[in-house]
Amino acid sequence: MQDPNVGASNRPIRSNSIGDPRLDQKVRELVDEIQMEKPRELIEEMIVTALKMARDRTSVADLKMLNRALKELRFASRVFAPYRERRKVAVFGSARTSEDAEEFKAAEKFGRQMRERGYMIVTGGGDGIMGAAQRGAGREHSFGLNIRLPFEQSANQTIDGDKKLMNFNYFFTRKLNFVKETHAIALFPGGFGTMDEGFEVLTLMQTGKARIFPFVLVDKPGGTYWQTWLAFLRGHLLKLGLVSEDDFNFLHHCETVECAVEHIAHFYSNYHSSRWVGGKLVIRLQHPLSQKLVEKMDTEFDDVLASGKFVQSAALPEESSEPDIAHLPRLVFQPRRRNFGRLRSVIDAVNRE
Repeated sequence: MQDPNVGASNRPIRSNSIGDPRLDQKVRELVDEIQMEKPRELIEEMIVTALKMARDRTSVADLKMLNRALKELRFASRVFAPYRERRKVAVFGSARTSEDAEEFKAAEKFGRQMRERGYMIVTGGGDGIMGAAQRGAGREHSFGLNIRLPFEQSANQTIDGDKKLMNFNYFFTRKLNFVKETHAIALFPGGFGTMDEGFEVLTLMQTGKARIFPFVLVDKPGGTYWQTWLAFLRGHLLKLGLVSEDDFNFLHHCETVECAVEHIAHFYSNYHSSRWVGGKLVIRLQHPLSQKLVEKMDTEFDDVLASGKFVQSAALPEESSEPDIAHLPRLVFQPRRRNFGRLRSVIDAVNRE
C-alpha cells in the first residue's frame, strides 16, 4: 500500500481526520485537484465533517436540513462577494406599514440618505418599512433577504427580480447573513420579527459573538414607539439587574433620520474594523491616534484592560490574510471579555479625533 503521507506537501497531521489514512489521503487528493486559492484546510475540514455525518448515521431529515442550510449560505456568500468593499446597513421594521404612514416616509428618507453616504441597504425584501428603505436606496444599492413564508412575505417592487434578492428557507441562515454582511442596524417600528432581529443582534454584541457596530432606533417625527420600548428596558430589565447600564451603549435612539445617518457615519469616521488575535483585540483605524489620547484611554478604560496598555501598532503577522487593509494603523490591547458594552465606548473614544 502506498504511504498516505507521500505527496502531502509536508502539512502537519490534522486533528480532524476521518480516522482512516486511506480516506484522509483521498480527501487531500480531491482538494488538490480543485487548485483553489482559499485555505484548503478549511475545505478539507468541511468534507471530513460531511463524511463523519454519514458515519454517525445522521438522520435523513437532519442531512436534508444541513445540506439545504449550507447551500443557502454558499449562495448568499456568492451574491455578497462582489460588494465586500461596500458598507451596508440592515433595516428592520414592519412589513404592514402603509405607504402613506410617516414611518414609511422616514424609512424611505433613511435609505436615500444612507445611499448618498455610500452605503447599501439590506432588508428582508418585503413591503412596508423594508420596501420604503429600498425605494429610497434604489435597486442598484439594495439587497433583499427574503424568507419563504405561507403568507405575507413577498418581495417588494424595488428588489423583486434583482440578482441581489435571495430567498431563504431557514430563519437562522437568513439571520446569520444579516449580522455577517452588514455594518450597522436600523430598527423602525415593527412587530415580533423586528423585536426578534433587534434583540438577537443586541444579544450577540453583548456576549461578544458578533462584532460591534451601530444600532439605531428610528421612528416617525414625534413618535413614541422606541421611547416606550426603552422605558420598558430601563424600568424592568435594568431595574431588576437583568442587564447593565453599559449594555445600553450598544443602541442609540434617534428622533430624526438625520441623527441616525450621522450616528452611523460617525462610527466609521476613524474606526475601520476589528478582530481578535488570541486574547488581544486589534482595532484598525483610518488614521493614527495622538499619543495624548492613547495615554488618556489607559486611564479612562483601566477597567477594560485585563493587562498592559493600549498600544498603537502596524498590522500583526496574524493578520496576513487581509492584505488590503495591512496599511491601516492599529490599536492593540488585551481586554477583559466580560463587558462588551464598554468596548463600544472604546470605539467611541477612537472616533474623537
